Amino acid sequence: MPGGPDAVPKISRKDCLFPLRYGPSEVHRWGVYARSDIPCRRRVIEYTGQRIDRTEVQRRMIRPNLYIFALTKNYGLDGAIGGSGAEYINHSCEPNLYAKVGRGHVWLVSLRRIQAGEELFIDYRIRGTYPLVKCRCGSPACRGYLNLPG
Repeated sequence: MPGGPDAVPKISRKDCLFPLRYGPSEVHRWGVYARSDIPCRRRVIEYTGQRIDRTEVQRRMIRPNLYIFALTKNYGLDGAIGGSGAEYINHSCEPNLYAKVGRGHVWLVSLRRIQAGEELFIDYRIRGTYPLVKCRCGSPACRGYLNLPG
């Protein structure tokens, strides 16, 4: 099963604008780490994967580890198939990256200066009627869930 529990991360050099590595994370399974300092407001890595429609997103929701990035309400990218390695970036309620979506691409951009060795994080901002997913980020600003309130 793509992205299953035995999957080992790979970082695609062609999709990175800074050197990155993967490794075990204290937050969840694997994480992605900066290998050099990354300035603020810079594209770091493109989130890639198989483009799928809403019906296929729902069908794949049964997998225990999901790597689906919502592009629009009708389409998503499944990073478990053709992913750049960005799919292994964990959630934090105080992220150091944000997603910039445009022209069919998803770039993860630095919110602030990121130091070499620091784990990369994005706020997953799960919306809709999905079940609540408990957050493990450990941030003082943790909202308790990966889902957005309301």
